[in-house]
Amino acid sequence: MAFVTDPNPCDGSTRLGSMVLEPTRESVPRARHWFRKLIDPYRPACSIDDCVLLVSELVTNAILYGRSDEEWVVRVEWFREGPSLRVEVHNPGLPASVRLRHPDADDAHGRGLLLVDAIATSWNYGPSRFGGTVVSFELAGAWPACRFE
Repeated sequence: MAFVTDPNPCDGSTRLGSMVLEPTRESVPRARHWFRKLIDPYRPACSIDDCVLLVSELVTNAILYGRSDEEWVVRVEWFREGPSLRVEVHNPGLPASVRLRHPDADDAHGRGLLLVDAIATSWNYGPSRFGGTVVSFELAGAWPACRFE
């Protein structure tokens, strides 16, 4: 696992940090742990617990549905977009496979994007600049506008 943080987000880049994870089950708790640790110094006004839950769901989906015949990784990046926080999760899967499901009450899986849809201000998916798919979410009001200006 590798990660990067931007200690000076006001210096032109909106990226606050990133992680590169192996596509294994163990990467999900690592993503939760490191996202919490790396976002905390920025002191967002939004719920870090909500962010960690959404990161966990999207990393899990990336590992389950991101497929490649070659060696691959899951990338997580987070950005300051004015007062909002945007988180992207990249994998080599196809964007067409991203869909909001409506599972039955006794289904064991299929609620990840429902959680993202319910908690995030907005979410989106499409082609990743790394190849494959990116699924992202945004939480409005993560920081007062004046904190980074």
